[in-house]
Amino acid sequence: MKSNIITIVIAAALLVSCGAVKNSNSQQKGTVIGAAGGTILGLIIGNNVGDGDNQTEGAVVGAAIGGIAGNLIGRNMDKQAKEIEASLPGADVERVGEGIVVTFDEGSGVKFATNQSLLNANSQTTLNKLLDVMNNYPGTEVLVAGHTDSQGAEDYNLELSRKRAASVRDYLATHGISSDRIAMTYSGEASPKATNETAEGRAQNRRVEIGIVAGEEMRREAQMESNQ
Repeated sequence: MKSNIITIVIAAALLVSCGAVKNSNSQQKGTVIGAAGGTILGLIIGNNVGDGDNQTEGAVVGAAIGGIAGNLIGRNMDKQAKEIEASLPGADVERVGEGIVVTFDEGSGVKFATNQSLLNANSQTTLNKLLDVMNNYPGTEVLVAGHTDSQGAEDYNLELSRKRAASVRDYLATHGISSDRIAMTYSGEASPKATNETAEGRAQNRRVEIGIVAGEEMRREAQMESNQ
């Protein structure tokens, strides 16, 4: 009976996801189309969970399952978040719901040259440290979200955020994180974290966020453990 209910819920989510893509505007389509890979995250992003100001946190919160299983996942994420903080003291690491959000702005290790989307050596070193932790938690799914400041044309910024998110996604996928565990979104200048009126604020807005949530495998294991 439980498996039948789960199947119905997933099917309904897929139908809603298709409707979200069909009815979205051009900027929303950018984020939805980029959400390939990651079964749980793909469904959540496809349904536009989370407000426009913080889609990464919205997706992480949307992946929560709650109950005893959710508590077990949360404890696992507590441990992983502490390991990430120890490895990347400059990054902003937040425990959100049953997941983690890691934010890299221009001051915390993942940087891009102006108007460029290629990862430099320092950025790769930073991501390698994150990978060292993430590869120890194979049951997770990963959301990569790209953002820019408001300088320049809106359409250009949207495409630049896509390219930068794709660079991070591709690097993770070629260094131990299976591509079917990764979803990607990009919002250009639409989701500022700080003011765009100052150079400091714009530097914070030129960022890549990485959301980490329990994937299907980890969720199944947590459910089985909670039923014992």
